[in-house]
Amino acid sequence: MNDLNYPEIGASTDLTAPLPAGYDHLRHRVLVGRGRAALDAAGAAVLDWRMHRAAGVRITAGADRAAPGVPVHCAVGLGPLRAGAPCRVVWSTAAEDGQDRHGFTYGTRRGHLAVGEETFVVELAADGGVWFTVNAFSRPQRWYARLAGPLLPLAQHLFARRCARALTRVAAHASR
Repeated sequence: MNDLNYPEIGASTDLTAPLPAGYDHLRHRVLVGRGRAALDAAGAAVLDWRMHRAAGVRITAGADRAAPGVPVHCAVGLGPLRAGAPCRVVWSTAAEDGQDRHGFTYGTRRGHLAVGEETFVVELAADGGVWFTVNAFSRPQRWYARLAGPLLPLAQHLFARRCARALTRVAAHASR
């Protein structure tokens, strides 16, 4: 994992801890469903990249499921305006029945427009609610990404919302 381009590896995995200074921060938490079936379906969609694809990201990964060390290449945009984003999974939960938490973290690799990491987690609360959380820190790396100013954090927030909508659909289908 020595190709990551930032030193605070794993800093976004604890959803309650402060995120590192010197970065833009994103914490987005949304109720996406209720019950064990919704959790397991949403968790599978997070771990097998379906959430990303449903949110409009073209994703190529070195494995069918998120696991530490798996290289990931995300691409967003249209045609010649498509931006590539090389990442690597630095943390994940095992996709086992009975767990109350499913998710993973990926960090940026050399060649990415930004530096930082992003964690995607679905959790079953004591009241049966299934919550989706995106916890991220990042900052622009390339000069043209820095020129975009506040557009990059806005795009990241919009992506988190698209992921939540995708998981809400998955959870609703599983609860039928």
